[in-house]
Amino acid sequence: MALSGGRVILGGDSMDITEVRIHLRSEDRLKAFATVTFDGVFVVHNMKVVNGNNGLIVCMPSRKIKDGSYKDIAHPIANDFRHTLEQVVLKAYNDELAKGGVPTTQAAGNEE
Repeated sequence: MALSGGRVILGGDSMDITEVRIHLRSEDRLKAFATVTFDGVFVVHNMKVVNGNNGLIVCMPSRKIKDGSYKDIAHPIANDFRHTLEQVVLKAYNDELAKGGVPTTQAAGNEE
């Protein structure tokens, strides 16, 4: 797997990350929601940029299950792809901060 710009190459196939939208937040740990579009035809909402114990991390969209824990709704299967996706989302987050984006205090999960 390789990344060429926003293109993820898997064997002979490839997939473009065609858009990343960042919705800044003004919370201690939750720094932003991210919406990522693939090939201009598939979108994943509610990814999170979180201030973890060792810096910023990207969390996949999840839902709370009956025992109180959380389960990812969608997530990368391959570690290489997860790393690439994290790099792209964190770059978009840092770009949004550099533009002077203003964090909001909108209710969690209501990014749009």
